[in-house]
Amino acid sequence: MMKTKTALITGCSSGYGLETARHFLAQGWRVVATMRTPREVGFPMSSKLQVLALDVTEPHSIARALDACGPIDVVVNNAGIGLFGAFEATPMATVREVFETNTFGVMALCQAVIPRFRARGAGTIVNVTSSAVLAPMPLVSAYTASKTAIEGFTASLALELQGFGIRVKLVEPGYGPMTRFASNGQTRMQGLVTEPYATYAQGVFAQFVGAPLTTTPADVAEAVWHAANDATGPMRYPAGPDSVALAAAR
Repeated sequence: MMKTKTALITGCSSGYGLETARHFLAQGWRVVATMRTPREVGFPMSSKLQVLALDVTEPHSIARALDACGPIDVVVNNAGIGLFGAFEATPMATVREVFETNTFGVMALCQAVIPRFRARGAGTIVNVTSSAVLAPMPLVSAYTASKTAIEGFTASLALELQGFGIRVKLVEPGYGPMTRFASNGQTRMQGLVTEPYATYAQGVFAQFVGAPLTTTPADVAEAVWHAANDATGPMRYPAGPDSVALAAAR
């Protein structure tokens, strides 16, 4: 009888994380769905679902979650926070806040899980970044920097862990209007589009409204699933038609 595999997924309260957890459950996996404030709203009823508190910026929270979930086969670093605004107007404290979750949080969870995978001689890490790493985008410079750092980190980590049977992958979602990117960062983004940038920002917003190619949570869930199960494929997986087009153009 084939062993049921387990995936730990961060940032499952909404959007890509929630849909990815649903997708893995539908494929028969055991899923450890983590978020800062645990809730089971939106998940199907399943004996294979475990919802845990996990704040990737807190080392003790990471340790508690890993102890509570037991053996895992795949870690999906999906948790992230957004930021839109002029860099000139962005306090460095806000930049650091974005890096704490999007960059250092990913690194911290990787560092905590690697010894467990290495001891077993197997495991897969999937780090979710953004199509912002594929082509320059205005007014998201700090956010792009936090995700680009993970691209370089992942490429290097994949090389140093391959000898231990550990795979490290990247999923690069495109623009997802169905996610809570804007609402989740509303307080953080207040006042970041100052008067000198107002007209320019309106033009940027207009490009996104009614964009012909956008990414859905289902696109990302499918890409994460593929990355987690593809033992021979590439390291990078663009997710969504817009991201696929950007990756092809690059």
